[in-house]
Amino acid sequence: MIAAATYRGLRVLDLSTNIAGPYAALILADLGADVIKIERAPHGDDTRALPPRWNDDATVFLAMNRNKRSVLLDLKSDAGRAAVLTLAATADVVIESFPPGVAGKLGLDHQAFAAANPAIISCTVSAFGDGPLGATMPGYDALVQAVSGLMSLTGHPRSEPVRTGPSILDVTTGMWSAIAIQAALARRAAGAGGTRVTSSLMESAFALVAHQIQGLLATGEQPPKLGSGAPSAAPYRVYRASDGFVMIATASEPQFPRLCAALERPALAADDRFATMTARIANREALDEAIGSAVAEKDVATWLTLLGANGISSGRVNDLAEALDLPVARELRLFVEPVAVGNPTGLPMQRIPADPDGAGPRRPPPRLGEHSREVLAEAGLSETEIDALTRR
Repeated sequence: MIAAATYRGLRVLDLSTNIAGPYAALILADLGADVIKIERAPHGDDTRALPPRWNDDATVFLAMNRNKRSVLLDLKSDAGRAAVLTLAATADVVIESFPPGVAGKLGLDHQAFAAANPAIISCTVSAFGDGPLGATMPGYDALVQAVSGLMSLTGHPRSEPVRTGPSILDVTTGMWSAIAIQAALARRAAGAGGTRVTSSLMESAFALVAHQIQGLLATGEQPPKLGSGAPSAAPYRVYRASDGFVMIATASEPQFPRLCAALERPALAADDRFATMTARIANREALDEAIGSAVAEKDVATWLTLLGANGISSGRVNDLAEALDLPVARELRLFVEPVAVGNPTGLPMQRIPADPDGAGPRRPPPRLGEHSREVLAEAGLSETEIDALTRR
């Protein structure tokens, strides 16, 4: 268990936008850091404009930006950039996801932050990293899923390329960014000083398909699209029952005869084509057809009972609303209520897995520029300077 106060006293400037960078900052915020979200005037984080919405708020923004304080600044102005560097002098970490070349043009790159604060840790979040491609092409989750080969593994055989439903590369890049920052903080505590770390959606994509990459390097064979199936086990996929869909997962040799017994198809266990996991994978289509015809004869609830009694992992294929209504979702205490007064959303906030008790700070997602005067005053700016920076 990670204590919610792990990063109490740590100050983070979040200059990033969209999902990946803000999610990294959210992880640190939920673990106790004071996260100051620097939003670019006049509209702020790009996700503030995205549907769907809850009242006047974009739900994507709400999901990625709780427990932060919002400061609205014109980063194209000398005064706005100077204010960012003044805040950087008081910070431990800065996270940015500027498009290629923009950080340097603005004078808000690692060199500028390090000049203001030699101990600072800066984290650059990008689509493709620091190389030639990353220097010229901005990117988004779906684009990197395509370029990285991830789409070639997703979907059913003979289907066109398919994007995974969640923004999986944005979220995992946020996680890798937080890990890189945590490692840099540990190195700094050991005397290494400030540094720059990087994280990219492309690296996250390759990390997600690590065992498929090893298989490709070992065999030279491109991993196939398997729909709901798994590359290293069979049967291991979704089958259609009489009233819905059921996921059946067998990953060991002893499970297969028990599955055949539950399906009332004992002949399958004696079939040489299915005698081993290797054989079952080689004859996947014939096996799936045989199991599919059996599963279609009964409803999902009946199969869950029969399969469970035989020690076979199985589950109903739920939609998101059905999944959130499961007892396990309540047992996991996925949501916490904001404790701050004036929660603008009225929506519960979903905790991160690293804060299992939901004991971290519960500041609701900020209104645009809500904390500008407060934060700038903490940094020592005068009322006159604050007036000039916040006048719109």
